[in-house]
Amino acid sequence: MRQVIAVLVQNTPGVLARIAGLFARRGFNIESLAVGVTEDPTISRMTITYEGDARVQEQVSKQLNKLIDIRKVSDLSPPAMLARELAMIKVHAEGARREQIVQLVNLFRAKVIDVNRRSVVVEVSGDRDKVDALLALLREFGVMEVARTGQIAMERGTNVTALPGRREAVNGLSARDLPMPEPTAGLTTLKRGIQQ
Repeated sequence: MRQVIAVLVQNTPGVLARIAGLFARRGFNIESLAVGVTEDPTISRMTITYEGDARVQEQVSKQLNKLIDIRKVSDLSPPAMLARELAMIKVHAEGARREQIVQLVNLFRAKVIDVNRRSVVVEVSGDRDKVDALLALLREFGVMEVARTGQIAMERGTNVTALPGRREAVNGLSARDLPMPEPTAGLTTLKRGIQQ
């Protein structure tokens, strides 16, 4: 079973190596790993995807929490999470085949970001199934190269993967204290900006 966890870590040298080493020592394979700085430049967020059952998941969480640089480990279970992945795919595209590739790319709401006489580079983002499906169809044209980010994930709703005491969002209010914006407020502001 695929597990996804979000790990907040101190943004220090060597932390990625320590986490990867922990997985290797326990014999767990990391399927994908995406790392980026958070709203706090001293904290990075890792989204780690790996295979394992509930017992493995519990063991991974316990072992991660023992590491010095780890600030918080959160399980992101599939029904309660949003996950996205980005991929760039370089495809052979000569002559009439180029038009077929462009039509296929448009069906997936992806885009062509580079065109050459003999190839195109396609950018696609979405869940893993969407990326895999487009990649499988593009293989028929001849895939030359693939670069994928691995998935990033976030909980749905108002729950926030944040550090204890670090839930401030605006003027000392926590994310739960913030008022929900009117659905049309952003559109009104946008219209005003366009008219000016």
